[in-house]
Parts: sequence; structure tokens; C-alpha cells
Amino acid sequence: MKKFLVTYHVPASAMAQMEGATPEQQAEGMKQWMDWAQRTGDHLVDMGTPLMPGQQIHPGNTATNSNREFSGYSILQANDMEEAKTLMNGHPHINGWNKDATIEVSEAMPIPGM
Repeated sequence: MKKFLVTYHVPASAMAQMEGATPEQQAEGMKQWMDWAQRTGDHLVDMGTPLMPGQQIHPGNTATNSNREFSGYSILQANDMEEAKTLMNGHPHINGWNKDATIEVSEAMPIPGM
């Protein structure tokens, strides 16, 4: 099987919206994620985690705040891209909580000699 990096993207304003969620809303959101993880089964290698805004590191070791709307990741295994995309069907990140939320799926390429 091949590995796929799943990245979750959403504007910073949506992340701020989540900070104001009640404990009940947070629990319902987590239930949806756990339901997706259960449906995905052994294809889910690493559930991943939400991420805080990052830093871009430049040549010369200077850093700036990232302007990318990258909010989390997961790692899947699947036979091919089509199967990986199918595993994302009904995912809570794109199930209506924010109209600007997106998911990207990228195949991990093997490193020669490793």
C-alpha cells in the first residue's frame, strides 16, 4: 500500500470560531472525527492533530509567520489516489462546519535506497 499525507486547511477566522465552541459542541465535533476514523479503519496510519499557525524558515535561519492556512494533518494508506480520496468521503472537516474548509491529499513518494 502507498502512504498519503492528508492536510486540512481553513482560514484563521474559523480556528478562532472553534475556540468559542461549548464543551458540548467540541464533544460533537470530536465524535464526528472518531466516527470517520472508525470508518477508515486500518487505512488510517496516524490520526494526526490540529496545528497552530506555523513559522516559515528561510535561508540564513530567519523566520516569519506563515501565511498558509494549514490547520492539521492525518496519514492514510491506500492502494492509489482514488482509494485515498474515497476514504475522505463524509469527512467532518469538509462536512459543512466552514464553507472555506478544504482537504488536500498527497501521495508520499518512496525515497530511492531507503
